[in-house]
Amino acid sequence: MSMFGVSRTPRNLVFGEGQRDALPGYIAKVGSKALVVTDARMTMDTNFKAMIDGVSAAGVKTCVFDGTIAELPLDCIAKGVTLGQAFGADVVVGIGGGSCLDAAKVIGLLLAHGGRAADYYGEFKVPGPVLPLLLMPTTSGTGSEVTPVAVITDPERAVKVGIASPHLICHTAICDPELTYSCPPGLTAVSGADALTHAIEAFTTVRRQLIGAIVHEHVFVGKNVLSDAYALLAISNIARSLKPAYDNGSDKEARARLMFGATAAGLAFGSAGTAAAHAVQYPIGALTHTPHGAGVAVMMPYVMEFNRGFCEQELFQIGGAMGLDLNGKSVSEGASETIAAVADLFSSIGISQTIADLGVAETDLPLVVDQALGSTRLVKNNPRPLDHDSMTKLVAASFAGDRSQLNEKPKDH
Repeated sequence: MSMFGVSRTPRNLVFGEGQRDALPGYIAKVGSKALVVTDARMTMDTNFKAMIDGVSAAGVKTCVFDGTIAELPLDCIAKGVTLGQAFGADVVVGIGGGSCLDAAKVIGLLLAHGGRAADYYGEFKVPGPVLPLLLMPTTSGTGSEVTPVAVITDPERAVKVGIASPHLICHTAICDPELTYSCPPGLTAVSGADALTHAIEAFTTVRRQLIGAIVHEHVFVGKNVLSDAYALLAISNIARSLKPAYDNGSDKEARARLMFGATAAGLAFGSAGTAAAHAVQYPIGALTHTPHGAGVAVMMPYVMEFNRGFCEQELFQIGGAMGLDLNGKSVSEGASETIAAVADLFSSIGISQTIADLGVAETDLPLVVDQALGSTRLVKNNPRPLDHDSMTKLVAASFAGDRSQLNEKPKDH
């Protein structure tokens, strides 16, 4: 098979302790009026105040929008756009967790092109560059600082909806692990589990038949050599740091490796995409109002087992990246150990074992199946084809807590 790779990345990506101090210099190069998108909690942080002071000292006027809330409802976005318009913002800065970064992306889009967020749902609907975006994560999870997608909640839609376009990739991403030191264990767990899920799904996603214009037909082009490199880098760092960071939030090395892994995972799925675990999480999140990372992490071992006949070699490689001793093991044995290791890791940081534990009722399962299948951009990425029957089997297994009946090999295997 010929080598094929796609990398969709920010113009500038800076990683390291103390690198938040680089923010003023980057903003001053692209704008003079910065709308800073964050949440109410972040505005009370001394690091945040110091960053704003630094930006002001660089001669850039700032206006802080601190109305971002979890799950990113449309009315929250609208308030940010109104404030940005009144201020005359020519650059948007997102500081915070994934919701803050996604809010900054959509606000930057609407300030540049107008209209409603709904005008841009789906892939390649953004007509051109948005306002310059500078993004700084304060959690190690979504990877939104480097991805071409933003996910929001629309009251007219049953589940979350995404806007996917290379134009949403930020101008500059600054990843400073010191900003994650205050993350409590629960947030560290669900964020880090989300990041590991991104990396695993990116590495096991379908490898599409190549055509010359594939990068223009799919924002997420599927498995490729560049996304694979980022995914294995992410898996290696996250697998070794997630539990230590969860156990001891002041472990600086664990915090740095976890953030590095989360960003690498974003670079992986930013071109390859994610798949079934994310598709099922959308309706589960809408039903249970549980954190996104908790839902995808619950699903991941079931999805790995469901897909293993179609990506067993990749699962073996994931185990190696996690640090498992697979010497002398068959590919099948290694895949089994990998799935068990991911399940054990998630269990050790308090991730639920089943979707029933998240609050999904048995009567909800048909709705979960139907709505998960509606996430076309995710379903089409799964290495094992998904239809109503197979999705029903996957969702039922994740409800019952039984992975044993999920493995199926391709018909031409």
